[in-house]
This record gives sequence, structure tokens and C-alpha cells, in this order.
Amino acid sequence: MEHAERLLTAAGELFYRRGIQAVGMDDVRAASGVSLKRLYQCFPSKEALVVAYLERRDERWMDSLTSYVAGHDDQVGAVFGWLERWFGEEDFRGCGFVNAYGELGATSEAVAEVVRGHKRRLRAYLRGLVADDLTAEQLLVLVDGATVTAMVDPERGAAAARAAAKAAHAVTAACRG
Repeated sequence: MEHAERLLTAAGELFYRRGIQAVGMDDVRAASGVSLKRLYQCFPSKEALVVAYLERRDERWMDSLTSYVAGHDDQVGAVFGWLERWFGEEDFRGCGFVNAYGELGATSEAVAEVVRGHKRRLRAYLRGLVADDLTAEQLLVLVDGATVTAMVDPERGAAAARAAAKAAHAVTAACRG
């Protein structure tokens, strides 16, 4: 288990920072300190490693978001407050799921399905915060739009999160109204 954890940690950092296609299995081996033989025993293919990385990222990302939001009265606003914090992190490189889909979604159904699963999970979480499916879908679009804006222009990340928060409040108020 320790080897798989080291491999996932190394792969996660490399894939997110450099891109999945730019990172070879030998890069993961070197960064993890795990032998190539052990790497392939844990993950028989790069696709298997990418899927495991994305599944782990989903768990950690959602846990971080939901823990943060749970501590706030305005939970919809807290989603965007959490995004603003995330966008300000030194290693922020956008949505790892959108990035992975852009690189491999057309050629790997396994990767595409993990990405779709993450988006379904996020939409379901947002649905739990609001009154209806349409509002949850609108919030998801705001989350994704703010994330892409922050990725493309990091200096505008905080402004994108705040603008999305204002739009989210307008959307939720209109649905209540």
C-alpha cells in the first residue's frame, strides 16, 4: 500500500503540474523512488495510474470543498469562497479533471468516465445546497467558468470567484423568488 500511495502522490503532482501526456512512467518512478517493476505491479498501465490519480483527486477535492462549506451559514457563497482560496494557491493549474479530459478524453473512455463521474458528483453536491436541478446545473457552470478563467488568467482568479459568487446569489434568489 505504501508503494501505491507514493506513486499516486508523485503522479498527482507531476500530472497536475506538467500535464498527463508530458509525464512518462519513468518520471513517476523517479519522483516516487519506487522501482519500475513495482510501479507496474501497482498500476499495470499508464491509463490505470491516471484513473487512480483522478479518483484520488476527486475524493480529496470534494472532501476539501465539503469540509469548508459545512462550516458556513451561506453554503452557496462558501463554495465560491473555497474556489477563491483554491485559485490563490501557488500550484493552481486549473481543474485537473478538465485538463485530463482535454488530454485524454477522446482516446480513453476510462479517463472520460472518471471525469464525468467527478462532474456528476459535484453537481449532486450542489443540488443538495439548492432548490432544484436547474439551479444546481447553473452553479456547476459558474464553478467551471470561474475555474477556467482563473486557470487562463491567474491574476483574475479572485475576481472570477467573486463574480461567480454574485451570479450564484442572483440565480439562487431568482429561483426562490
